[in-house]
Amino acid sequence: MALLKQHGLNPRSDLGQNFLTDVNIIDFVVAEAHLGPKDVVLEVGAGTGGMTAFMAQQAGAVVSVELDRHLHAIATGVIEPYDNVTLLQCDALKNKNNFQPIVLETLRNQLDAIEGSQLKLVANLPYAIATPVISNLTLTGLPWTRMVCTIQLELAQRMTASPQTGNYGSLAVWLQAQSFPSILKKLGPQVFWPRPKVHSAVICLTPAPERFGKIEDLLFFQDFLRRLFHHRRKLMRGVLKGMYRKQMPKERVDDLFEEFGFGVNQRAEELEPEVLVRVSNRLFGMMNEGTD
Repeated sequence: MALLKQHGLNPRSDLGQNFLTDVNIIDFVVAEAHLGPKDVVLEVGAGTGGMTAFMAQQAGAVVSVELDRHLHAIATGVIEPYDNVTLLQCDALKNKNNFQPIVLETLRNQLDAIEGSQLKLVANLPYAIATPVISNLTLTGLPWTRMVCTIQLELAQRMTASPQTGNYGSLAVWLQAQSFPSILKKLGPQVFWPRPKVHSAVICLTPAPERFGKIEDLLFFQDFLRRLFHHRRKLMRGVLKGMYRKQMPKERVDDLFEEFGFGVNQRAEELEPEVLVRVSNRLFGMMNEGTD
């Protein structure tokens, strides 16, 4: 806060800038990341560089991204003593489904430079991009081992939701089919400047290789979930018949329902992530029958 005022700057609402001002929370986030010399850290939203510098003292390398050119300039001065920090001035995302190529290229270069390296996402994420940053990182193929981020509490609850609850949807299934998401701490508005109108949380995700290994085609699974939960309240049989009407006869969906023992009133929001993985795999197989 003092650095911003010193430079005559105010937080930008258009970029979702809410700065962590409680040093204890910053310490907590970094401590929960369990950083070591083999770690390459991705930080999205460097801000004034305070947490960046803190992580640089523990990690092998830090790749930090800051879109705001004024904050980038401030952070550049703060991290100047650390030669293991790469500070990029760009949007972390190319679009809602992909990271900027320069971000991925920089991460790969840093990972290649450290033998036995692993990737960790540690950040005070702007609310507007928290979902695509976390979701898309699982699609990159990079060797991530931990994500510890501050995000909106409602979003954290959606990530950790159970079937047959209001927050359960495609995001919960997508992440829980590949990882173990958990809420480490809930945060009130008072630990940020300016104070947001919502509560926040520190979320932690760790990989679940056994779950991930059961997904036959990751992109198909992602598309399956997005389309299926777009009609989450509708009966699943009708939704699937509509989704894949061009790829296979409606009778094949009936066969799938019989195979899984689903009733006529089955809804997607009632099914555990592992069941939806199996359904996705079966549909993927049905559409690829006879193509070998």
